[in-house]
Amino acid sequence: MTGLVVAVDGPSGSGKSSVCRQVAGRLGLAYLDTGAMYRAATWWCREQGVDLADVRAAAVAVAGMDLEMGLDPTAPTVRVGGTDLAVAIRDPAISAVVSLIATNLDVRADLGGRQRRLIAAEVAGGWSGGRGVVAEGRDITTVIAPDAEVRILLTASEEARLARRALEVHGVADAASIAATRDQVVRRDAQDSTVVEFRTAADGVVTVDSSPLTFDETVEAVLTVVRRELAGRR
Repeated sequence: MTGLVVAVDGPSGSGKSSVCRQVAGRLGLAYLDTGAMYRAATWWCREQGVDLADVRAAAVAVAGMDLEMGLDPTAPTVRVGGTDLAVAIRDPAISAVVSLIATNLDVRADLGGRQRRLIAAEVAGGWSGGRGVVAEGRDITTVIAPDAEVRILLTASEEARLARRALEVHGVADAASIAATRDQVVRRDAQDSTVVEFRTAADGVVTVDSSPLTFDETVEAVLTVVRRELAGRR
């Protein structure tokens, strides 16, 4: 494949990151987790002592952030100023406030520009040697890469998403764990949806509902969409 862009959006807990990493690996493409970029920006602002609610100050801080994204799907990396943030950006304290950065329109413009450049670099050469990239987030199919060859909305029921996130964060999906993750999933989706629509597929975007599917089945469902969309363009 040459210069293929697969754009995937979806709500929290829909399985975007793990599924997209597997899909990218299977196709020999790069993998871009744009959500990690917002988390890194959140970490950076907190590290600099910036009030996340101060829209202007946060945007200025993010504009000066030295962010490096490693796009190998088998070992994606996130570094700011050379500091590895793979663990730090998954801290619940970051998850609780990342929407303040994700809903900052100036920050979105900044990071959106970086995302487009990363995607363009992969199509031209980059880590994948020009084969392309699987990019996932909230607005990839509509704002960042609306002309992508393949555009998918990966979704799932709220019940399924809460159970998956509880299992990821707490190791179990019992009632207590699900209740503990409800705010992180439901509230964040509600906040982020004020600036971008990622719960309903835009025109030309294929919906994959992973609610009844296992992880492997979801990967295969996404790969099936990729193959079908590419076949339709020949």
